[in-house]
Amino acid sequence: MAGKLTTHILDTAHGCPAAGVEISLWSIASPSDDRTLIKQVYTDRDGRTEEPLLTAGDFQIGEYELVFAVGSYFDRTQANLPKPAFLDRIPIRFQIADINAHYHIPLLVSPWSYSTYRGS
Repeated sequence: MAGKLTTHILDTAHGCPAAGVEISLWSIASPSDDRTLIKQVYTDRDGRTEEPLLTAGDFQIGEYELVFAVGSYFDRTQANLPKPAFLDRIPIRFQIADINAHYHIPLLVSPWSYSTYRGS
């Protein structure tokens, strides 16, 4: 079974998927901590990406970072937020150890907080 990386975003302030959020996927080189952009995508109306972020040959052991641009999303969907926003870009750094596993990284977010976990 080939591994893959997926994500989705839920807007906990409105109780719905977060559509139109820009997500950047970076690979992180060790030990220099240099970042290389792999992919930049937007969530669909279900708060998901149209395709997995990484699959088969692109799915390698190593360190990665997802950056979720939630500031512009909440500018569009939430009135009366202070400027600048409390949360703008949320980085989640993680490591892939098994190229045959499914790594799913959901983001639950409001203008004031967020949480994540390794899903299935």
